[in-house]
Amino acid sequence: MTIEIRPAERGDAALILHYIRELAIYEKAEHEVVASVTDIESSLFDANSPARGLICLQDGHPVGYAVYFFSYSTWLGKSGLYLEDLYITPAARGSGAGKCLLRHLARLAVQQGCGRFEWSVLDWNQPAIDFYQSFGAEPQSEWVRYRLAGDALQRFAEGA
Repeated sequence: MTIEIRPAERGDAALILHYIRELAIYEKAEHEVVASVTDIESSLFDANSPARGLICLQDGHPVGYAVYFFSYSTWLGKSGLYLEDLYITPAARGSGAGKCLLRHLARLAVQQGCGRFEWSVLDWNQPAIDFYQSFGAEPQSEWVRYRLAGDALQRFAEGA
């Protein structure tokens, strides 16, 4: 079995959206996916897009994807790499595809001089937590993530 990682291309937008939906179903949040193929095309592949994607292939067939972007740490004075999504199809899990995709991203972070490589995982997703901890990733439990989205974001932006 051969695992290959390649940069995602505009023609992969429908596949990426399919994987986004599969991931959202697994995370019990399918109703939150509002992106269209056109949204994925523009947000990942337009010239000014801050996000990038990768496709994971097993024996030449797509089995997963990752979406990432570069962040910045004032404390380190360096960029960081933030993994927004990582998804491997159920049939390919346990084959090393996920670890290969993460290692590819770690190498990219090192090549770009990043001071950290970060991502979030749902607190109930024990298989993912165990997987990440198996190669040395540690939870950052002292930080609580906050989010403004949808109507609350709009109201706050408008001063309401």
